[in-house]
This record gives sequence, structure tokens and C-alpha cells, in this order.
Amino acid sequence: MSDVVVITGLAQGMGRQVACLLAEAGSNVAGFDMDAEGIETLKNELDRIGGDHLLKVMDITDRPGIKTFRDEVVAHYGRVDTVLSNVGIGFFGPFEEVDLEKALKCLEINVIGAAAIFQAFIPVMRERGGGKLIAMSSLVGQVPFPFESIYTASKFAIQGLVESIKYEVEPFGMKVAIIEPAQVSTTFAAKIHHLPPEGSPYRERAGRFIDRDNELIRTATTPDQAARKIFKVLQSDNPKLHNQVDFMSSFFLFLNWILPKKLRDMILLNHMDIKV
Repeated sequence: MSDVVVITGLAQGMGRQVACLLAEAGSNVAGFDMDAEGIETLKNELDRIGGDHLLKVMDITDRPGIKTFRDEVVAHYGRVDTVLSNVGIGFFGPFEEVDLEKALKCLEINVIGAAAIFQAFIPVMRERGGGKLIAMSSLVGQVPFPFESIYTASKFAIQGLVESIKYEVEPFGMKVAIIEPAQVSTTFAAKIHHLPPEGSPYRERAGRFIDRDNELIRTATTPDQAARKIFKVLQSDNPKLHNQVDFMSSFFLFLNWILPKKLRDMILLNHMDIKV
């Protein structure tokens, strides 16, 4: 029987490309996204590729809806092999000026969203005696970046969540993995890059950070390249806990492991052109 992969946030971007790669490989794809138009066009695309799929329009914050979706997936396929938590939003700005109500929304989507989808499907996998839980995180889940404090906090939380879950579910034959890209050449960052207002003491440095980030994105890993590496993690019977999809994340994580913090900080500030 073909494997069954659940993906959240699959209407656009890397999630969509991963879904298509899975369908081309013969996997059954189930998932949801709040982008109704994206879900409809993805249905048409997966129909052309062939294979079975079960897609739904839903918000990751709808926790009762997630449980209903789980029941629909299990009723339709009888099993679930892999769950990829791919929903996430960015958050940019000097921490002093952050709107904490908006920050709470970011944490709700990025952290509790992942927790909700994993918690819903763990019983199904535990009873089967196997399965994979995979979370999209980020380089900033291990290497904090300035002006991304809330986003960084959400990705640090994902790291801790998955690494803690690992100890609990491995005795039931389940595997967990984290995927940690740095820049990918999408519009993700551009949507959140907003200069602090005139008069902000952070405006000039934040502007330099944005310019540098945009420069890096232009030469970053493409969504297709990233999707193919994510696909390999999903297909692996025994994925590594930490997985990178681009040179930048691998390089910075290597430095993070071997260099003294003072030197790491200097490299980061120079790299992002925000040294005072």
C-alpha cells in the first residue's frame, strides 16, 4: 500500500512542491491550508499527477477541526505514515517595539499549530507501531537573529518541542526530525520586512539588515531545490534529527557548534551588515 503523508500549509511554496513530489512518487497526500484558491488549484494539479489525495480548507488554529480532519484521514486511508508540520508565519521588528498581541498570534501558529497536528496523529501512529513526525523549523531555531526575536523564539520552541517528543514516542517505533533552512528564495521574508517608524533608534540598523537579507535571498536555495531535500527527509526510513536544506544553514550551524560565542556573534553581525 502507498504511504500516507499529512502536510499542513501545502497550498503554496515549498509545501505545495513537496506535495507534488510525493504524489509523483506514488504517495497519498492529505493536508490542509487556509488558502482556499491554493487548495483548489493543488487538487487539480494532483489530479493530473495521479494518486489519491484528501485536501481541506482549514486554519491551523482550529483545534477541533484538526481532530475532525485526523478522523477523516484515518477513515479514508486506514493509516498515516508521516506528518509534516509546515505551517508558519514570519515576524520581524525590534523587540522593544513589538506588538505582543501580534507576537502571540505568531507563537500560536508556529508552535501550538505544530503541537496540535502532532498531538492529533500520535495516537494513530503509536497504535500502528510506527510513523514519522517532521517539523519545519529554521536556522534561527538554533542561531538567534536580531530583529527576529519572536520568530526566533517560536523556532527555538519547535526545536525543544520535537526533541522532547522524541524521547516519548521512540519506544513506540516512531521517528522525529527537524528541517532547518536558512534563506530560501521565496517571498516569505519580503512579506514581513517593514522598517521601524521614523525616529526609532533601530531604524537604520534594521534597514541594513533588510537590505542584506534581500541580497542573500536573491542567491539563496530555490524552493524547488529545498523541496527536493525535504522530500528526501520524508522518504527516509530513519531520518536524522537535524536536517539542513542549504549551505548557509549548514555553515552557520557548524560555526555555532565549534566557535566561542563572542566570535560567532561577530561573524553574524558582520554577515548581516548590522555591526554598530
